[in-house]
Amino acid sequence: MGKRIAANITGVAGYVPPKLLTNADLERMVDTTDEWIQQRVGVRERHIAEKGTATSHLATAAAQLVLEKTHTKPEEIDLIIVATVTPDMFFPATACLVQNRIGATRAWGFDLSGACSGFLYALTIGAQFVGAATHKKALVIGSDVMSSIIDYEDRNTCVLFGDGAGAVLLEHAESDSEGILDFQHDIDGSGGEYLFMPGGGSLHPPSHETLNQKMHYVHQDGKQVFKYAVRRMSEIACQLLERNGYSHQDVTLVVPHQANLRIIRAMQDRLGLEDSKILVNIDRFANTTGGTIPLGLCDAVSQGRLKKGDLVVLVAVGAGYTTGGVLMRWAY
Repeated sequence: MGKRIAANITGVAGYVPPKLLTNADLERMVDTTDEWIQQRVGVRERHIAEKGTATSHLATAAAQLVLEKTHTKPEEIDLIIVATVTPDMFFPATACLVQNRIGATRAWGFDLSGACSGFLYALTIGAQFVGAATHKKALVIGSDVMSSIIDYEDRNTCVLFGDGAGAVLLEHAESDSEGILDFQHDIDGSGGEYLFMPGGGSLHPPSHETLNQKMHYVHQDGKQVFKYAVRRMSEIACQLLERNGYSHQDVTLVVPHQANLRIIRAMQDRLGLEDSKILVNIDRFANTTGGTIPLGLCDAVSQGRLKKGDLVVLVAVGAGYTTGGVLMRWAY
């Protein structure tokens, strides 16, 4: 069995901007159809931030909600980690903006760029600090305004993404029967060419040329990403269960990254899990990148699909390639 991390998720909250972009709306923007999008991707609608609404605004809203739900004062927070690929700006970190807005005067923090696996990476990092008892309460947030880097003339990518954020509160776990039991993360940089945004960094700084060549948008080879995601999400989930002495029958719920419904179903088939054990909300939110898994946990809680002691698997694959998996006992 892997070394248990003495940290619990004691609260979860999500926030999405109110504006909806439906498949019918996209039909009027690009050469696509509602039927094609639902069959190939599984999305009906997605939430889109209004102009002037940034990643930090969504992250702040999610953070404030989880503080309210858990009756936690901002000054009790020791650490803030924001997983995002769409920060408001290169610096300061989005975590600094959130810390200031919520009044977490005692907290330090930083941003983490792990693409769609970023929230799980941030979760395990935060859990290490809390589990070691050097920090009492940590906020881990996944937040992205993907609409800011999507080309709405590219039908292959614009149907996939939405905007949203989710936040969890981490606290020390006293009981051996609760908390994060194990995690498995890896990267495969050879996949970087299949999902990336080429412009805006030190290699290709913003210029008229990068703008004209649409280098500040997401570029994706969907077939390559699909094959890798199906294989690695299944493998990571199986590894976590097997090395901790569990089988698929012991699992209460798998909360996967919501990139494509076909990826989720293919992973589900490989794991041999019934529908009741898979959280799916891609139809309502699309791929919110850092926000997908915490938004999924929010839905699981609100739908009564999680109770204290349940065995939960969180799993994601993202650009890089990055892969993340977390095995945990639900704490509340």
